[in-house]
Amino acid sequence: MIFFMLFRYYLASFFLLIYTLNISAAKNPNIVYIMADELAYYELSHMGNRYIKTPNIDKFAAEGIRFTSALAGAPVCAPLRCNLMTGKHAGHASIRANDGGTPLRENEPTIASMLKNIGYETGGFGKWGCGGRDSTGVPEKHGFDLFYGYYDQVHAHSFYPSYLIRNSIEVELKGNKGGRSGQTYSHYQIMEAGLSFIREKKDKPFFCYFPITPPHGMYDIPKNDPSWKLYENDEWIKDPSISQDIKNYAAMVSMVDYNVAQILNLLRELNLEKDTIVFFTGDNGGQDRFRSKKSPRGFFGPNVNPKTGVEFRGGKGNLFEGGLRIPYLVRWPGRINSGQVNDLIFYQPDVLPTLAELTGAKAPNDIDGISILPTLLNQGQQEKHEMLYWEFRSQIAVRKQNWKAIQTKPNRAWELYDLNKDISETTNIAVKHPDVLAKMKSFAKASHEPVITGKYLDSNRSKHERDRRAKWGTAKEASKARRKK
Repeated sequence: MIFFMLFRYYLASFFLLIYTLNISAAKNPNIVYIMADELAYYELSHMGNRYIKTPNIDKFAAEGIRFTSALAGAPVCAPLRCNLMTGKHAGHASIRANDGGTPLRENEPTIASMLKNIGYETGGFGKWGCGGRDSTGVPEKHGFDLFYGYYDQVHAHSFYPSYLIRNSIEVELKGNKGGRSGQTYSHYQIMEAGLSFIREKKDKPFFCYFPITPPHGMYDIPKNDPSWKLYENDEWIKDPSISQDIKNYAAMVSMVDYNVAQILNLLRELNLEKDTIVFFTGDNGGQDRFRSKKSPRGFFGPNVNPKTGVEFRGGKGNLFEGGLRIPYLVRWPGRINSGQVNDLIFYQPDVLPTLAELTGAKAPNDIDGISILPTLLNQGQQEKHEMLYWEFRSQIAVRKQNWKAIQTKPNRAWELYDLNKDISETTNIAVKHPDVLAKMKSFAKASHEPVITGKYLDSNRSKHERDRRAKWGTAKEASKARRKK
């Protein structure tokens, strides 16, 4: 009897030891978050775009989950980056203006700091937009071991600046003076830094954030970029009546597509593919670039369904669907089932709690987002927002399932739309549903708090202003001098 009891004890202890060893050896998943600047919902070829080619992103979508109702936290660059990083909606965020220099508050938690607290290596590569140099908002003070690229969004408009920023230190780019031409294409440097980060941190869990600038900014891309091969047989590319900027834009989107392939190929090479969840998305709604009489919503129709002709109203800078609807794809082989299309309504503040639940990290108590992990993994019950809230400049919007309420200016009457029946937001039905609108207006009032921003340590913002001037650097002056001659 005693022998039997001892045997059971030692057997149980053995299995407990094995279980403990497995748990301790388990590694949290790597996280790669790719966010292309101003890439619109209908600018990917799997969405039917007639001109732009994105074969790698199309394959990415087929191998994971594609969301049809993912929304930006704000309709412009800087605020949405704050919404994404902090998990707070626009009524609680520390950044609500789009000047690129407003900083996060000192010690304000972010995705990076949350993950760093549980042992993640953290790197960011691209455009920050949450605080200029010498401010409380620089990325290295908010959880990033390394951030390389642009701190200010105006700086990011040029792909040929004289320098980039690495943890607040200037890194010279050879042969560049700012403006639209030079020797060193900044985006190549940024991508290589991000890929190197993945190589260096492959043995530890890492968070690699790619808030890349293309296809935004000045529409410049080297003539020998591999993306041009996709278009070499296209007649419209050869058409001299079509501006070079239009052609460059298409190639820049395809360059982003190539970058996605670079990242995925590297993960396969390092045997990390099944250990890494990869997000691919845009930042805000599309801008109707390159408009003409023939193409009133832009040459590429970023807010027009190419299959049906149905339009999203508005675009970047406003709170109609054109300003908020973004492409959103997630891939994780073996964990996320392939070929999914999902209509869950969510926005960028939901990313932080999703990553918290995924990794076991503790999310801040004051966030507005909710985790969408149950939907990603098809496990458990998905919590849903009762309502979602936006504000930008003088605009306010609220989403409640299919209902969308919007006030475009202070003291202007609120509008109400049923997006299930009217995705183009053309028919205001506010007078027909006063009870619905009243609840949404009440939610909007309760969701707004006065903004409290971070601060600059240098009251003159000297380095921040230098970075903004670096968009053109000395290139503009040199150009003027040549014209005078």
